[in-house]
Parts: sequence; structure tokens; C-alpha cells
Amino acid sequence: MSTIDTGARRRTTDPRPVITDLIDGDTILSIAGDAWISLVGEDEVLVPLPGPLPGDILSSWVDVVGPWTGSVVLTTARATAEELSRALLRESAPEVLDDEDVADAFGEIANVVGGSVKAALPGPSALSLPQVGNAPLVRNPGDVCRVDVVWRGEPLTISVQGALPPLPVPSPTRENEVSL
Repeated sequence: MSTIDTGARRRTTDPRPVITDLIDGDTILSIAGDAWISLVGEDEVLVPLPGPLPGDILSSWVDVVGPWTGSVVLTTARATAEELSRALLRESAPEVLDDEDVADAFGEIANVVGGSVKAALPGPSALSLPQVGNAPLVRNPGDVCRVDVVWRGEPLTISVQGALPPLPVPSPTRENEVSL
């Protein structure tokens, strides 16, 4: 297998890119809105309004690995994730959704949103299979772009968050300094 040399290389001394240098909230909102229309339905819209998430939440996410490494995470109430799954499955939705149905459908939404976010980022990247459960921890608060929306009156967050901790800040050195 051969790889294409894009010429884009990063020195170890170069700062790692953070997501807010690569993509903004409006782009994430546009990507998610397009995914909602194509997967959930033309009449389904995401309204950019913040709303507090309830205690019983569920997240779905995909990991992106490339020049920027992190996760695209959707988080909402468990009941809202079930309604999203019903909307995605439409007529083929069983009367009672089991956990596997919700994981498949909610994970597919994260997969489509994550794939579009990956495509908007520079350089070649890979996308993981979707996961559903407790969201990955935010490792670097400075490497997060979060969009709060409401779907059918229920809050949902879309977070694009870096997987790597912040780099240490080098301390200045002084020549000829004697330490005691």
C-alpha cells in the first residue's frame, strides 16, 4: 500500500491544532442540520438554542484520527435518543425499541455528522465506528467546539472535542543560572 505525500508535516515543536482553529460552531450546526434533514426528515430541524440536559443522558460519538484527533459527540436525554431512533427508522421501527436499536440508530446519526465534520477538516483522516454510552471525557477544554440545539423541544449538544491533553508550556530557561 502506498501513501500520498501531501507535503503537510508537523514538527514536534509545532503546536497541535485545536478544533476552534479548524472549524466553527456555525459549520458544525450546518453539518448537523443537513444530517438531520437527510436522516430524520425534511421537516425536522435543529434550533440553535441552549437548553439544560437532564440527568439521564446518552451519547453517541465517532473518533477522528488525522492532523487533528478527537471525537464528534452527540449527547441528549435517553428518551430523546429513542425518539431520534424512531424518526430515523420510520416505518421499520419496532413498537418497542431495545437498546441495540437505539445504539444502531443514534450511532448512525453520530457517524453521519462525524463523517461530515471529518470531511471539513484539513488533511486525510480516518473515522472510527460509532459508539454509544457515556461520552468520552474532555481532555483539553481549549480544544472543544460545542453547539447546543433543540430538536422537537428537547435539548441536544454536538461537541467536537480533542482527544489529546494540552501540550505542556515550556518554561523559560536562563543561561548560566545556578540552581541551589
